[in-house]
Amino acid sequence: MNYILFDGDVRKSLLPFTYTKPVADIRVGILTIREKWEKYLSLTTTTITEEYLEEKYPMVELDKNILINASFCPTKNLVDKVKNLSENEAIFKGEDVIAFFTTNTQEEVNFDNYTQIEFDEDIIQIKNTWDIFSLNSKAIQQDFNLLTEGRKSQPIPEGTRYINKENIFIEEGATITFSILNAKTGPIYIGKDAKVMESSVIKGPFGMCNNAEVKMAARISDGTTLGPYCKVGGEVSNSVLMGYSSKGHDGYLGNSVLGEWCNLGADTNNSNLKNNYAEVKLWNYNTGRFAKTGLQFCGLMMGDHSKCGINTMFNTGTVIGVSANIFGSGFPRNFVPSFSWGGASGFTEYKTNKVFEVAEIVMKRRNIIFDEVEQRILESVYEETKQYRNY
Repeated sequence: MNYILFDGDVRKSLLPFTYTKPVADIRVGILTIREKWEKYLSLTTTTITEEYLEEKYPMVELDKNILINASFCPTKNLVDKVKNLSENEAIFKGEDVIAFFTTNTQEEVNFDNYTQIEFDEDIIQIKNTWDIFSLNSKAIQQDFNLLTEGRKSQPIPEGTRYINKENIFIEEGATITFSILNAKTGPIYIGKDAKVMESSVIKGPFGMCNNAEVKMAARISDGTTLGPYCKVGGEVSNSVLMGYSSKGHDGYLGNSVLGEWCNLGADTNNSNLKNNYAEVKLWNYNTGRFAKTGLQFCGLMMGDHSKCGINTMFNTGTVIGVSANIFGSGFPRNFVPSFSWGGASGFTEYKTNKVFEVAEIVMKRRNIIFDEVEQRILESVYEETKQYRNY
């Protein structure tokens, strides 16, 4: 069977992260949504996404296909139902379709002609940017179970203090030096060739992907994920760094999500709670205005390739687009459009030729080439986000 992950209606609600990747490639828990599905299915998947992303994330269609809504994270029972779908059958969760069987001759799908199967079990669905961190603890637990089932952890190194050993899993090549691992409140997963440096304190649930680093004396609270090659120091709480991003120094990051190739300068801090304890609002790309999140704690949402200078301060509920460069004293605005250059004193446009120069240098440091495909994606994002750059 051919499995295709599609963006669905939530794509715009997950901007700025889905400017540069399909919904399926958002990381929540330890794995991306795509990695979860492929692990359960034991098959690769392709994608239905925005046209300008298709060159990097193509779709392969065969005679018979099962299309899966990428906003839903899989469970064993759900995957069993998906695998057993027959032609003209669809799985629903309330009004949302999770998966359906289709053929390459069907140009449009009318679910009125489908046998609708209701999936009534609890399941993680990522519908908004803040779901990525608010549901992350639960997703870490599910991924931990999936990745470690039937496997044996590497031994916990001598000199490491720990609680609840059976809830700690260390992959081959990982190093931990004189640190504290508290897995009483949830699992701790240390990925292949990852590094936890001296005097760090980690509280689960916590997921650390391959080649990530926790710097000396870091304090990491529950619900945090470090994607591949991420580097983190200072204090981090209930935050997701999707991959190749760095917060290498002191400063606080809480209830936040960073995309890929982001960098926070030394002593950068974000607020995750308003002074009046009111509900946090975030910029909403659907409506073009700030909208309620239903959350009291909500910090920073930063799109791919964005960066900030030392001592940057972000207000509660700040959204930063793709390829923004923020610096200077004071609080920048709560919504910074993609390709912006500046800070609290004002912004100008961050020219694409300069963006490409930085991206090439940054990615080369991780042995990844900033090629013409990546450039065309950023050029498309630049054009799509022009409407917001009214400085």
